[in-house]
Amino acid sequence: MNIFFYGLFMDESLLVEKGMSPGSVAVGHVDGFALRIGERATLLHSAGARAYGVMMDISYDAVRELYAESGVADYEPEPVTVKLADGSEVEAVCYNLPEEKITGTNKDYAASLMELAARLGFPESYLDEIRQATQPPAGRLPVRF
Repeated sequence: MNIFFYGLFMDESLLVEKGMSPGSVAVGHVDGFALRIGERATLLHSAGARAYGVMMDISYDAVRELYAESGVADYEPEPVTVKLADGSEVEAVCYNLPEEKITGTNKDYAASLMELAARLGFPESYLDEIRQATQPPAGRLPVRF
């Protein structure tokens, strides 16, 4: 099945380490969704927004096993239309954490995601969105001891 990943699962080698064999790997984006980073990443419905990621063909059983892991077990599938870099559109499933379950912040996760997104060649404007997730909120300085 076609799965659209937008967090660290975009890293094909990570999935291979978990025993999966992703096929048809392609960079693309979904419109109408915005990236939100808490402890992990999720996509939230947002008119006019665009989220970048990687679409992969993965077996149904492998996807069920992946999203049974603690930390992602609360993610729920929803259908999306992925626009690939070649201009084609593909129907896929995207797993998102419901907004009411988003908690905390995770700078290490955001930094790793930033590195991966840059490696995948995502637009600078999108990298800026991820970069902002690694910064303290406006008006607050990080606490140093």
